[in-house]
Amino acid sequence: MPELCRFYNIVIKMIYNDNSQHHKPHFHVYYAEYEASVGIDGELLAGQLPVKQYKLVQAWAAIHEDELYQAWNKAVQGVPFGKIEPLR
Repeated sequence: MPELCRFYNIVIKMIYNDNSQHHKPHFHVYYAEYEASVGIDGELLAGQLPVKQYKLVQAWAAIHEDELYQAWNKAVQGVPFGKIEPLR
């Protein structure tokens, strides 16, 4: 599962060919013992995150929405995608 970004101890990854479970463009978030699937639109699809980290992830996703969709389109085709800038 390639890493898209890492900031404030939050790790964001995207899985290749991962369009069957949630049927929506999404990425996976890892923070401490928490794991979640989050739609590119910021919707929490599965799992859980602390509120503060979830809001940071939503802000990051809103800023990088176009890049996330580009990465998603490549990922569902099994094509490598690049990293996305972290929040600063």
